[in-house]
Amino acid sequence: MKAGARCFSAVWAVHQLPARVRFRYVSCTHGGSADGVEELSRWIACLPGVIGQRINPRARALVIQFDSAVTDAEQLREQLLALRPEAGKDAARRKAALPLNAPKRRQSGNLGGLAALLASAFLLPPALHLLATAGLALPVLRKGARDFRDNGIGSHALEAVAVGISLLLRDTASASATIFMLELGECMEESIVRRSDELLKHLLNPVDKEVWVERQGREFVVSADEVIVGDTVIVGAGAIIPVDGTVLSGVARVNEATMTGESAPVAKSRGDMVLSGTHVEEGRLRIYAEQVGAHTAVARIADYVEQSLTVKSAAQLDAAHLADRLVPWIVALAGASYAVSADWRRAAAVLQADYACALKLATPVAFKSAMYQAGKNGILVKGADALERLAEADTFVFDKTGTLSSGSLAVTDSIAFDTSYSAEDLICLAASVEEHYFHPMAMAVVEAARSMSGRHFNHKEVEFVVAHGVASIIDGQRIVVGSRHFIEDDEGIDVSPYRDTLDRLHCDGKTLLYIGFGGRLLGVLALRDVLRAESAATIARLRALGVGKIVMLTGDHADRAAEFAAILGIDEYHADLLPERKAAIIQTLKEQGARIAFVGDGVNDAPALAVAHVGIAMQKGADVARLTADVALLEDDITRIADAKALALAALGRISSNYRLTVGLNTAILSAAALGLLSPVAASVLHNGSTIGILLNAVRRQKTV
Repeated sequence: MKAGARCFSAVWAVHQLPARVRFRYVSCTHGGSADGVEELSRWIACLPGVIGQRINPRARALVIQFDSAVTDAEQLREQLLALRPEAGKDAARRKAALPLNAPKRRQSGNLGGLAALLASAFLLPPALHLLATAGLALPVLRKGARDFRDNGIGSHALEAVAVGISLLLRDTASASATIFMLELGECMEESIVRRSDELLKHLLNPVDKEVWVERQGREFVVSADEVIVGDTVIVGAGAIIPVDGTVLSGVARVNEATMTGESAPVAKSRGDMVLSGTHVEEGRLRIYAEQVGAHTAVARIADYVEQSLTVKSAAQLDAAHLADRLVPWIVALAGASYAVSADWRRAAAVLQADYACALKLATPVAFKSAMYQAGKNGILVKGADALERLAEADTFVFDKTGTLSSGSLAVTDSIAFDTSYSAEDLICLAASVEEHYFHPMAMAVVEAARSMSGRHFNHKEVEFVVAHGVASIIDGQRIVVGSRHFIEDDEGIDVSPYRDTLDRLHCDGKTLLYIGFGGRLLGVLALRDVLRAESAATIARLRALGVGKIVMLTGDHADRAAEFAAILGIDEYHADLLPERKAAIIQTLKEQGARIAFVGDGVNDAPALAVAHVGIAMQKGADVARLTADVALLEDDITRIADAKALALAALGRISSNYRLTVGLNTAILSAAALGLLSPVAASVLHNGSTIGILLNAVRRQKTV
């Protein structure tokens, strides 16, 4: 690294919160090595006001948490552009003498100092008390000046004027009380934002931190961050695929439920595409890495989720606009009060009470609190706007498979083609050799055998044929259990005499498991996903929450769909659907005036999720479905859909009540202040006290049952 060289040649902000900013950058000096990133991280930590930072070198992304009373995003950008190794080292040496967590205590330190100042108001000499108050008022005055310069007359400018008038009148009690209440309100808001951001870090299951790669003929473990495009990645049974790429060699069964919503694992071999986040259930693959790090499907979703809390709702925007429109009227009222009374204290009292604090803070805090609670309950809501639209939804449309049904397989039919074996015998025969085989179809067969307490067939050692099935010897005859390809092509067993039966089962949308014994087809087991036990109760609860219409979409035949609809109490169903028809049905319902919440899980549900008023993706849903949806379930539990609806309604109800409280209380305080009934201290305490009360009401735990 050259002496005097800058660390960054370009830095620009791409996402910003009140005390947090995410930059993209172009680096001049450091590489992507762990040591280089760690060294750069230490230098950035030494910048004034920086509380925490996180660097993603592959995405060229830098997230910084900062103390907004000390710095802002633009100052940080300029400091990053000016950052040089020598400056970083000097700052590091200076900062080494500071307490470990000093920056993180700045907010609580300010509050502690303000509280001490208020408590000692009668003990300090007036001049000293005024000087201390003026020092603590500087951040408020600077913020007000910047706000006035950038946005004209706003709430921060009003706060600064009110504090300034109190200081000019030597009313230190009013000034310090106002500053304390403002600081307390900001601390509460930042605490909620911080909790929400910390929660988001744990919402998505990441891929393994360590990855096996093959380089120059050797296999070894590297950090997931060190995998590069062109690497050969080795993934064995039980591991999560960490890259998007193409299979070079090997055979495996891959569970792609997170990508496609399909419950049955898919056979993968040379030339097949695989995606990050999918799970290898058996076998072993050598994969050519085509998309790594921030470019994989899983990383793109994580980046999307990181930005979700910044989306504002209509209610939030309306509250902010109303607060801004009322500011000039408050200034005019303060001027009129002074004109009538010639009393600056009365004008200062009016300026202490404005609508902006409660209107602008309570609404986003209520949304963030609701989103935080939703996340803890296994529901990811991608922004306040999504929560608001969920509350408004009056029609819920479900794609059946993987939502109303579990997506887990169960044996529905056992058909023996040899009369010497019963249907129960066929299940037990298959289960006897499948019991050591851990994939969804095998487990479904074993569970069916256990439920009927059938006999166990003794067999020789089981042979596992990856992506095909299992084979063994029973009573001297070879038994094979697996796919049609395994039975027909590999084992040479003729299935044509039973084609009509097999075709009928296929038409019913069932997955078939073939059992060959002694060189002939002994029978087939048909498997299908089953209705979730909680589906009917969830639909009933949605109706109790005010949902007027429930619709089901399915590719099943009409008679099967009618059966499901009757069991669940569905108002309307559409059967025999091709994937592209779902979005068209949603569009038709929208044109009829319905506000639709669509619940789906597959790749083919993404268009419908996008068209709906609000889209909800199941936990085992396809990657693209979870990306497109406004709400994503983090648990495979359909009852969470009703929980989400209840929480959204509770949040909107609380926002509405807070709105009425804000307008009523602040109007009363302003009127009393304008009439000279309140001193600046009393107006400040009443205004800020009511604001804090409303904020506490906003973060109060939402009831969802």
